[in-house]
Amino acid sequence: MASHATIRLITYTNELVNGETIYVSSNCLPIKASHFEPAGHSFHDVALKLRGYFEEENVADDDDNLPKDKENEYMQSSDSYSSKGKKKSGDKATQQDHYALLGLGHLRYLATEDQIRKSYRETALKHHPDKQAALLLAEETEDAKQAKKDEIENRFKAIQEAYEVLMDPTRRRIYDSTDEFDDEIPTDCSPQDFFKVFGPAFMRNGRWSVNQPIPSLGDDNTLLKEVDAFYDFWFSFKSWREFPHEDEYDLEQAESRDHKRWMERQNAKLSEKARKEEHARIRSLVDNAYKRDPRIIRRKETLKAEKQKKKEAKFMAKKQQEEEAARIAEENRLKKEEEDRQAAEAASNQKKIKEKEKKLLRKERTRLRTISTVVVSNKLFNISQDDVENICMSLDLLQLRNLCDNMEGKEGDNQSQAELLKEAISSGHVEKNHETENSQQNGSVKVNGSVSRSTFEKKEKPWGKEEIELLRKGIVKYPKGTSRRWEVISEYIGTGRSVEEILKATKTVLLQKPDSAKAFDSFLEKRKPSVNISSPLTTREEVVGASSTVSPTPTQPDVAPPKLSQDANKVELVGSSSDQDVWSAVQETALVQALKTFPKETNARWDRVAAAVPGKSVVQCKKQFALLKEKFRNKKK
Repeated sequence: MASHATIRLITYTNELVNGETIYVSSNCLPIKASHFEPAGHSFHDVALKLRGYFEEENVADDDDNLPKDKENEYMQSSDSYSSKGKKKSGDKATQQDHYALLGLGHLRYLATEDQIRKSYRETALKHHPDKQAALLLAEETEDAKQAKKDEIENRFKAIQEAYEVLMDPTRRRIYDSTDEFDDEIPTDCSPQDFFKVFGPAFMRNGRWSVNQPIPSLGDDNTLLKEVDAFYDFWFSFKSWREFPHEDEYDLEQAESRDHKRWMERQNAKLSEKARKEEHARIRSLVDNAYKRDPRIIRRKETLKAEKQKKKEAKFMAKKQQEEEAARIAEENRLKKEEEDRQAAEAASNQKKIKEKEKKLLRKERTRLRTISTVVVSNKLFNISQDDVENICMSLDLLQLRNLCDNMEGKEGDNQSQAELLKEAISSGHVEKNHETENSQQNGSVKVNGSVSRSTFEKKEKPWGKEEIELLRKGIVKYPKGTSRRWEVISEYIGTGRSVEEILKATKTVLLQKPDSAKAFDSFLEKRKPSVNISSPLTTREEVVGASSTVSPTPTQPDVAPPKLSQDANKVELVGSSSDQDVWSAVQETALVQALKTFPKETNARWDRVAAAVPGKSVVQCKKQFALLKEKFRNKKK
């Protein structure tokens, strides 16, 4: 195609350099744009080609006319290409950007497998060494050509490695974990800027979440249910982020399975600390946001206000209840004080009345004694001072007053006064006998003109020892749950005790402790009576009693008494010298009573005891006391 020299290229002018606005237009035909629209020199080159104008100066390789859509990439040197070795290198400065090599720098970790695969095909086709062979011809020396060739091959190998890494899920996760990321956690902000500060932080860290999509922080009008769901998600946050260490072993370099497992264990130890730090960092972010979230703060304040309100209401209710209880207690106290005061007044009035009556009664009695002095001194109708006293004690105030008035009315007539006293004495005996009969019938006794309170109350019959023993056995024999238990026990005792008496006895009689002072007496009562053996050894009293009761018989006329006296003398001699003495029940009872009468502190105790026991000496009393004491102890065991 022939070129036209009249067409000039666009050059920079002073107006453009000075920054002034210049409007440029063209009348060229529409241009078919595949992906990008040409601009500047490219626009004019395309326009000249379409119009048929062409200059050799502007002819260049096809690659120069392509749009520079993926030229913003850095080249990795051939020395730093190989990353295979015993240990990985953690230097991010020498690590290549796989996303930038494939033209996915704007997507990065968000790029899908389809996008990675499509971009790799385009990039590999463009930078294939066969496509870049024309660049070697532009070099003049062999060394420059070899360097250019190595550069093209390293670039293509880097593209292949980037594709392999990004298509492998494990290696891509490790690479994404080491990608540039802002780990800063906001610590403080004003309530108005909370969503502006913490919203991007949560979105930024949400890329590490295993569960996608992540919930949004929302705004000030978000429902509390959604807010709770958001914080529940972040409190249980699960991260897929890996933490490769600069001293981490490369599993591809393992020589055997055991070697690989050993490498995995070593790598796990190195990354465990980083995992804990990452978890603490995320938890710190969530805690800071939860403390400063205005929605959570408002809810806490609302709950606190409600709790305080309930507390105050409970306190007021309790206070009202206490005040009501105090008021009722005060009313009861005042009422009781009033009742006590009235009762005290009534008792005081009653006491005054009684004192007044007693005073009047004493006055009338003195008056009667004074009036009856003449009658008693003259002994009319055999009336003595004791009869006058009986009249004074038997008659009440009104009767004494009438009697005194009648006697004063017949003053000077001693005979009439004596008759009045005689009548009073006779009427007093009749009333006394009548009252005695009533008291025997009703169970009451009249003393000084007053009837006791137990007049109409039935006197309880005391419980005997046999009844108490039967009651104990009956309670054991008929335990709780027995039908009509107390009626059955009453029939078992067989003494006509009522159910009320039995119930009362179970609470009083059965609970009483046995009297230790009467233990020895009960022992003697329970002891079996001794067998009377006919023996010539008898006591002096028994001999004397026997001699007094024995009557002469025809076979034994007057010889028996002197024989008995001789036998008694022999008994005295044998009893004083024999160790095995015989004690009768009368003597044992006398010994026990003497021991009770004369305690240990008594002077000459055993002499007095022996004197109280008929026919026994001090030594015999001591021996018998020792025997009785030993028997009592054995019985107690």
